[in-house]
Amino acid sequence: MKQMPGYLTLLSIVCLLSLAFTRQPPADLKASMARGKSLYGLYCQSCHGDQGQGVEAVFPPLAKSDYLMADKKRAIQSVLYGVSGEIKVNGKTYNQPMAGFDGKDEEVSDILNYIRNSFGNKGGAINPDEVKAARK
Repeated sequence: MKQMPGYLTLLSIVCLLSLAFTRQPPADLKASMARGKSLYGLYCQSCHGDQGQGVEAVFPPLAKSDYLMADKKRAIQSVLYGVSGEIKVNGKTYNQPMAGFDGKDEEVSDILNYIRNSFGNKGGAINPDEVKAARK
C-alpha cells in the first residue's frame, strides 16, 4: 500500500490544532478542588458556612445554588468583584454585600471548582483562562 505523506501531515496538523483550541479543564480537577477547599475555608466559609448553607436572609447558600450554577461568567465575576444589591438565590432574596476576592486567576478557578463541585452542586470545571477572560 502506498503511503500518503501529505494526507498524514494534514491529519496531524488538524489534530494538533484541535487540541490547541479546545478548552481543557484544569489538568487535575481534584487537585484544583483541594486547593479551592483550603481557600474557601479562609475567605468564604465564615459567611457561607462550612457546608455552603449560608445564613437565612443574610448570606445566600452556595449549596445547590441556582444563582451560582446558572451563569458561569457571573459566578466568576461575583468572586472577583463581589456582589452588591438584591439577588435571588433558590427563590429567596438577599441584599447583603459580598466583597470580591483579589486573587490570582488560578486561585479564583480553584475556589469556584470547589464550590461548583461540592455541596450538592454539579458544575463543569473553570480554568484560569476563563477567569482571566472574565476580568473587566
